[in-house]
Amino acid sequence: EVQLVESGGGLVQFGESLRLSCAVAGFNFDDYYIGWFRQAPGKEREGVSCLSGIDRSTWSKEVRFIISTDAAKNTVYLQMNNLRPEDTAVYYCGAIYRPRATIETMCKNDMKYWGRGTHVTVSS
Repeated sequence: EVQLVESGGGLVQFGESLRLSCAVAGFNFDDYYIGWFRQAPGKEREGVSCLSGIDRSTWSKEVRFIISTDAAKNTVYLQMNNLRPEDTAVYYCGAIYRPRATIETMCKNDMKYWGRGTHVTVSS
């Protein structure tokens, strides 16, 4: 069974950086797309940064957000730089098995498996 558990959220100030972690279990990175998404109050969930374990392609909403993996630790990271108040949201880790679509398409909001999320608040 695929399991995703996010951590690392918290309160930061404008301009600071933060790294989120997603502990994964139940699948091989080589067969999945995996990514980070966020949902702000009153808004739909949107893609932030995603990675294909099949061909290593990536997509990010902005260059401030960088996804990476450490297979030895079964962990996916999201490095978030120069944070702004509009980045305040619940951040989710998502994954899907061997989709036919590109990583950009799947990073909109089309993952099958989801974690519970971790909250990030950016103050000004």
